[in-house]
Amino acid sequence: MGRGSGAADDAANPNDLTAIPSGPTTEQQGSRGHKRKQTLLSLLDALAELSRDEELDGLVPNQQPSFEDDRDVPTVDEHLQKVGAEAFNKFQRRVMNLDKELRNFANAARQLGSSVGILSSSYHLRGRLAQILYLFRENAADLFPRKISRQSRESISTAHMAFRKGKRHRAPPHVHNPIVMEKLEPEDFPEQLQMFAQDVTTFLDCLNEFPEFTDEAVNSAILALEGDLKYWASCLKAYENQFKYPAVQRYLHDLSSEMGEHIDNITASLSVFIEIGVPTIRFAQKHASQNLLNLSTVATFFSAVTATTMQFSFDMTDSTLANAVNSFWFTSLVFSIGAAVNSLLGVTWKQAMYRSPGHRVPWWVLIWIKRSPLAFLVLSVACFSIGLILFAYSSGQHKVTCTLTTVFSACSIVGLTAVSAWFASERWTFSRHNGTKWLADVLSETKVKVKSTRGMKWLVYEPRALAWTFSRWTQHHFRKLGDAVSELSARTISRLNSDSDEKLADAERGVTPVSPIPACASPEPLTPMSPVMRRGGSDTGPLLPIAEVRTNTAASVAGEEDGTASIMSDHVGPLPGAGQGRFANAVRAVIRMRAASTAFPVQGRNPRRQRTMSSDGNGKETELVGVLKNSRVGTLVPKLRSLHPTQSFEAHLALVRHLQFSPNGKFLATSSWDRTSVIFKVGVSRTMRGDVHSVPIGVQETFTSHRILAHPQGFVGQVAWSPSGNLLLTKLGRGVKVWTEDGVCRRTIDRRRNVQSITWLPDGEAFLSVEGSDVTKLDLNGTVLATYHFDRMVLHDVAVTQDSVRMVCVGTLTASADGLHPSKCRAEKQIIAYNMVKQEIENRVPVLHEVRDITLARNDQVALVSYENKAPPQLWKLDPVKDSVRLSLRHTYMPKVPVDFAGPSYFGGRSDQLVLCAGKAGDIHIWDRESGTLLHHIRSQTVGGDLTCIAWNHMWDTFMFATGSHDGGVRIWTTPAHISGSIESSAAVSRETTNPTNTPRTLSPGPYDADYRTDSPAPQLTPEGQEGLTVAGSTVATTSRASSVRRPGPTPGANGS
Repeated sequence: MGRGSGAADDAANPNDLTAIPSGPTTEQQGSRGHKRKQTLLSLLDALAELSRDEELDGLVPNQQPSFEDDRDVPTVDEHLQKVGAEAFNKFQRRVMNLDKELRNFANAARQLGSSVGILSSSYHLRGRLAQILYLFRENAADLFPRKISRQSRESISTAHMAFRKGKRHRAPPHVHNPIVMEKLEPEDFPEQLQMFAQDVTTFLDCLNEFPEFTDEAVNSAILALEGDLKYWASCLKAYENQFKYPAVQRYLHDLSSEMGEHIDNITASLSVFIEIGVPTIRFAQKHASQNLLNLSTVATFFSAVTATTMQFSFDMTDSTLANAVNSFWFTSLVFSIGAAVNSLLGVTWKQAMYRSPGHRVPWWVLIWIKRSPLAFLVLSVACFSIGLILFAYSSGQHKVTCTLTTVFSACSIVGLTAVSAWFASERWTFSRHNGTKWLADVLSETKVKVKSTRGMKWLVYEPRALAWTFSRWTQHHFRKLGDAVSELSARTISRLNSDSDEKLADAERGVTPVSPIPACASPEPLTPMSPVMRRGGSDTGPLLPIAEVRTNTAASVAGEEDGTASIMSDHVGPLPGAGQGRFANAVRAVIRMRAASTAFPVQGRNPRRQRTMSSDGNGKETELVGVLKNSRVGTLVPKLRSLHPTQSFEAHLALVRHLQFSPNGKFLATSSWDRTSVIFKVGVSRTMRGDVHSVPIGVQETFTSHRILAHPQGFVGQVAWSPSGNLLLTKLGRGVKVWTEDGVCRRTIDRRRNVQSITWLPDGEAFLSVEGSDVTKLDLNGTVLATYHFDRMVLHDVAVTQDSVRMVCVGTLTASADGLHPSKCRAEKQIIAYNMVKQEIENRVPVLHEVRDITLARNDQVALVSYENKAPPQLWKLDPVKDSVRLSLRHTYMPKVPVDFAGPSYFGGRSDQLVLCAGKAGDIHIWDRESGTLLHHIRSQTVGGDLTCIAWNHMWDTFMFATGSHDGGVRIWTTPAHISGSIESSAAVSRETTNPTNTPRTLSPGPYDADYRTDSPAPQLTPEGQEGLTVAGSTVATTSRASSVRRPGPTPGANGS
């Protein structure tokens, strides 16, 4: 039964997985007929797979595979269906959790005053969430029809929030469950996201209308979501009428995870706000209401006191003083009643849920409600006090009573006025400085300013100086008076204590008594507390121990000079020597550690040769499910499992950034961050049987270091062989170099801009240089032939079709069409199909992952896109639509476990039937391109070492690829091959450029075993230990020092050119 039997056969094609039911229902699980039906369908599927494999095996080699039977189904892989369904279910749970928190917030906020705004905004936000969830569900149902079912718009709302019907039991509007009443289409995504941002902003504004509490976590989370929603809405406007395309649908599905993270943050912040913020606001409002209630109570009591006191004076109208008393007391009664009424009015207004927020109420209303009760009560007390003073005089009270009443009432009024002025000043200070300064600070600054004026400075400081001078003069004279009194008292006491008689005293009056006090000193007698005794004591008492210590110290020093050891010298002497010894020991320890680290060899550079196999992680070999042994995929699995590393050599001193085989398969070029690029020559040699007959039993691949391309400065980020294989491009940071296969630098092209990547045009006469937002077309002399500009894009890589009509670009969007930038989410990336002839964009698709590289298959029908981090590679198909193409996702190559991928992915095998990708940890994954089945997984324990890049040799008859690592090593992987016609022909071609001498398996060439080291024609110093020779504008140097150090042995075939 052929493939082209008709439309009926196509409709009944058992390979169409969308026509197969996803699984039996509950009623059909026990049905025997259903089991037979499933068995027949499985057999038909297997027979169709066998027939397709036979047809693929019988195709002409030049015939390209047909995609006529390929439907642009979003995905048919069960694993991808499951993963996508889990991602949507997770997003749905996040939305429902936020809806639950909004309901809880509405219930908690209903007890607050002025809560009608937040209740209304939360209700509208819940309705918007229901619409967003409905759109994302419809999108997921299109992508994963077997896992996600569609729902009606009314069923989006939760059933447990239904309310009773009828007027009597009708709930308020904010309690109603949101229902999607609009007819939503996928084209409404940008508008709905924009309205979602507006509803979120309204909710935040209503939340901030409560001045009693402000949560920065809620504000930051909502503002981040608002910014990203506006950014997504602006970006999605560029895909109008494309929201049914699977590529755009997948991008929307990826956006759900980004939006879900925002929703989780808002949910957590809102939960904290409900637990802390709502009670704080309720306490603040209750406290304010309680203050007004207390004020109303005081005002009511005072009005009663005033009314009672008025009974003694209301009938006194015969004098002016009596009339004044009645006037003040009546005024006090009016103010007290007004304070009580206004306080009750303020309490009622503050507790009302429908009241307007403070910033939406006129200023005079706020002043009347908030400030008038206290002001009226103060005025009432003042008027009552003045009336009481006048009543004391008008009623003819005693003078003492009138005086006391006047004094105490005046003190009360003055104190009340001062405190009121202080409160008003504090309020003014807060409104003026927003809490940055206290009233005391303002008063201090005002005081300094007043004192700094000229007149006030004299008035303040001059009286103070006069007062200080007067005080010093007074102290001086009082001191003199005290000294005179002391002298007089001393003389009097000395006379009273004299033991001599009157006669002897009369005889001795003319003799001057001997005194130990000097003549210049005061005649004051010696006392225990006299200054002379204190000085003498200080000289002889406290200084004696110090003198003794100093003497002992001197003696110890003298003892050291005599060779005797003192206590001080024993304790202090060894300290400098000990510090120097510790420092010397530390230096020696560091030297020994460095010597020990370099003495041991680095693991992973020359690993033991062993065969690898696919593993399920438990060390057991597993068979691929659903792959038949006789099919095309079944024949590939044994070959891939026989892949093993045949050679491993140190190509560079730093990590290998990129590597590529030449189109003819004869050379391998590598680039590194050590400023060099190495060209290896690929050859084969016969493996002979070890007996007297010397019968060849197989072939062995050999890699000989051919040329070392040295660069004067900058890292070598990429190498690119020309389509003919005779030229090589090396990419630097701001330039490109053109080399021949013999290592001669033909041209150095300085671009003066950052070069992201380079790629050859199919004719080999020009190449493309990716530079920021531009793709520049250059010839081999560096002349700019054309420039293709991409607005608001930073490009990373391009690939050109074989007819040089189109190029496929990957890049990051710097800003949306409205100039918006993402606030927290990842920026949008795009894959663009660009017509180089018309210079216009034919199609663009958005992606969310960090896209970096793109490679076109040799048939120009599919493109392999590589991402950074843990995003798996994807295969995109270029569908011709009239005169343009449309990009559609065909496969996503999923690994068994999440892997952090490294470098670009590659096509491999005959007719690009394989897809290879390396992981940073050392894993290597190989998939079948057409089915997306993981054929082989080489674990990181087998590879040994972190990988940075991978490359496949398309012109080799057996499977061969190379990997680069962080330590600068390159490893060659091949499958074992026996001598056959194809291998003989390949060996004959390789012998033309390779020495036939066999290279032992254990002898791996190094980069400095090359015939020549070629430097670019730029002024630079010749490396130490090398002899330079200038030939035809190029510097040729023999690497004697490096060869003597790094060369493991003599390299066969290094005979020069």
